[in-house]
Amino acid sequence: MITLNVNEMNRTLDVPADMPLLWILRDVIGMTGTKFGCGMGLCGACTIHIDGQPARSCLTPVSAAVAKKITTIEAIGASPAGKRIQAAWLALDVPQCGYCQSGQVMSACALLATNPKPSDSDIDAAMAGNICRCGTYPRIRAAIHQAAGTTKAALSQPGAMKEV
Repeated sequence: MITLNVNEMNRTLDVPADMPLLWILRDVIGMTGTKFGCGMGLCGACTIHIDGQPARSCLTPVSAAVAKKITTIEAIGASPAGKRIQAAWLALDVPQCGYCQSGQVMSACALLATNPKPSDSDIDAAMAGNICRCGTYPRIRAAIHQAAGTTKAALSQPGAMKEV
């Protein structure tokens, strides 16, 4: 038996210690907001927070998360950074297909929690490894700036940025 703290709730589970946390969240607990993308930790769709740090749940064995605080997309809106990021994501219509967005939001929230006024290069570094096949990167960057109160760019049309 393994006990995990997921979104401020302790859960005792009878699962193998080496089972990827992604499958615990999705298949055992039923939290499907965290997505399976590549299964190799390269795309970022499965990003969650472990003790406030972004982690790829497809590569993280459940045993590595015992006695740690796990936060998923389902609960990120309870944090101040999460509220601001989610509001900015909606205001700027960031998602296109939306599949990668839970991982994008989780990485963006971790960035703002540690760096409340990120530069473009800070954003690029924090978001590296989160792949959006629809190419909404300009909207993602603009939304992070808006959530941080450092708005440098406005969207004139989807996918295009202009300096303001």
